[in-house]
Amino acid sequence: MPTLVVLDLVGIFVFAISGALVAVRKDLDVFGVLVLAGTTGLGGGFLRDVLIDATPPAALADWRYLLVPLGAGLLVFRFHPTLGRLERTVNVFDAFGLALFCVAGALKALDYGLSPLPAALMGMVTGIGGGMLRDLLAGRVPVVFRGELYAIPALAGAMVAVLGTRAELPEVLVTIAGASVCLVWRLLAIWRNWQAPMPTGPASV
Repeated sequence: MPTLVVLDLVGIFVFAISGALVAVRKDLDVFGVLVLAGTTGLGGGFLRDVLIDATPPAALADWRYLLVPLGAGLLVFRFHPTLGRLERTVNVFDAFGLALFCVAGALKALDYGLSPLPAALMGMVTGIGGGMLRDLLAGRVPVVFRGELYAIPALAGAMVAVLGTRAELPEVLVTIAGASVCLVWRLLAIWRNWQAPMPTGPASV
C-alpha cells in the first residue's frame, strides 16, 4: 500500500474517533455519530482534493476511505463510555492524526504541481479542515479559533515535509521529519497548555 494512502487511512481513523466522541457528547443518534465521524475524518482531505483539482476526491474514489470512518464511528457509538474516559489519550492520538495528515496533504499537493508555500498550506488544510467542519456541524466555534496551538504546528510540519521533498531527501525521512515537528509541537502544547496569542483588553464594538 503506498505511503500516502497509509498516512491518510490512519489519520482518518484517529480523526473520525474524535468526531464521533463530540457527537456522543452532543447526544446525537447513531446517524449523527457517523456523520460527524465521517466529516472529521474525511473533511480535510476532501477540501484538499477539491482545491488541488484531484477529482474525484480520494474519499469518493476508494472504498477504504469510507469504510474507515464508518468503523471508527460504530466503535465509538458502542464503546463511548470507555473511550470518553480516555479523552487525554484520544487527544494524543488526535495529535498523531494531525501530524500524519499535514504531511500527507503537503506531499499530495506537491505531486499535483503546487509550489512549496501553497503545498504547505494544503497540508495544514488537510490537518485542520475536518475538525473545523465537525465543530461547525456541532454548533461550536472551531477549536483552531479558540487559542489551541493546532494549525500552526500543522503548517510547520507541512513546511518541513515540503522543503525536505524539494531537497530530494528520501520520502520516508521527509515524512518522519515533518510529522515529528508537528507531533512534538502539538504534544508539548497539550502538556504545557500553550496557547496561540489572543486579543487583550476589552473588545471594541
